[in-house]
Amino acid sequence: MKEPFYLTTAIAYTSGRPHIGNTYEIILSDAIARFKREQGYDVFFQTGTDEHGIKIEEKAEAAGVTPQEFVDGVAAQIRANWDLMNTTYDKFIRTTDEDHVRRVQDIFRRFYEQGDIYKGEYEGWYCTPCESFWTESQLVDGKCPDCGRPVTKQKEEAYFFNMKKYEQRLIDYIEEHPDFIQPESRRNEMLNNFLRPGLQDLCVSRTSFKWGIPVDFDPKHVIYVWVDALSNYITSLGYEALGESSGMYRKYWPATHIIGKDILRFHTIYWPIFLMALGEPLPKKVFGHPWLLVDNGKMSKSIGNVIYAEDLVEAFGVDAVRYFCLHEMPFAQDGNITWELVIERINSDLANVLGNLVSRTIAMCNKYFDGVISNPRVYDPVDEGLISTALAAR
Repeated sequence: MKEPFYLTTAIAYTSGRPHIGNTYEIILSDAIARFKREQGYDVFFQTGTDEHGIKIEEKAEAAGVTPQEFVDGVAAQIRANWDLMNTTYDKFIRTTDEDHVRRVQDIFRRFYEQGDIYKGEYEGWYCTPCESFWTESQLVDGKCPDCGRPVTKQKEEAYFFNMKKYEQRLIDYIEEHPDFIQPESRRNEMLNNFLRPGLQDLCVSRTSFKWGIPVDFDPKHVIYVWVDALSNYITSLGYEALGESSGMYRKYWPATHIIGKDILRFHTIYWPIFLMALGEPLPKKVFGHPWLLVDNGKMSKSIGNVIYAEDLVEAFGVDAVRYFCLHEMPFAQDGNITWELVIERINSDLANVLGNLVSRTIAMCNKYFDGVISNPRVYDPVDEGLISTALAAR
């Protein structure tokens, strides 16, 4: 029997059209999924969309549509982008899916019933784009430490998750499993900057907006993004917090997560602690990939430097865009993209090197074999060493 291999991307937020930096993650993950299939693994490859939150509520209101109509449109756009790039995902989950909604409610209820969450009141600085609360000391020049944008003071009733309960257990796990967080620089960042200084309890519900999964035993609350979005990796497989999980869940979990470095904290601290509380295995690996920058700067619609995959594909074709993204991104450092760099890479690698090789090979076939290879599996003893080396390196 083939060994199962469960691979996920982060689920894309349905706030707008994905740019090439967003698309990079699905290209990278697809390359890994294809490679693991070639190695003989039974691969289950999942992606999808994160569709709740105040930002969606505000954007839908501005567009004059319901939140559901808004996310339906953006989710279709994201899926079309992933399909355009010829990605071979097995499941596209949406956090508005009925089975996901029910399973998340059950997860939240279980946390509450076993004493992991409690009701309180939150007062702090809130960043809408990042959907994060911050204390006064965490702000940088009075702004969000993650994105640098303005924050607003908010106070509301909320449920909180007791992070301290699992803090030391997670530290021990990360120290005992050095490959759990990759690359190593990200592992050190999570340990030294977040875990060892001590965790604050996490706000896991909101009452100031309605576009979210309702807490079924306290309907004025909606389940906040971290429990909702992060749980997609197991709800999609049929995980049941209050009953028996599916055979598919038992077969494929735990996963390897491919995510952007900006959401590493949520996937290597919040998510493992949630799994510990549920008594489930932690992910095999969480890889925080770097960003694809434009001319060494972050993509920004306000600056006007955003590049979209659809435009690149129209100019260069799907395979050339995939090749560029995979070639230009180092393991632990940000990559860079401009139209000029894409043209240069295609000309130098695909046209001059690969194109020249194909051209010469075809010319020799035409010259020596009349353009026909009658038996391509024939080889001489001198070729055996090369063949065995190539097969062993797969």
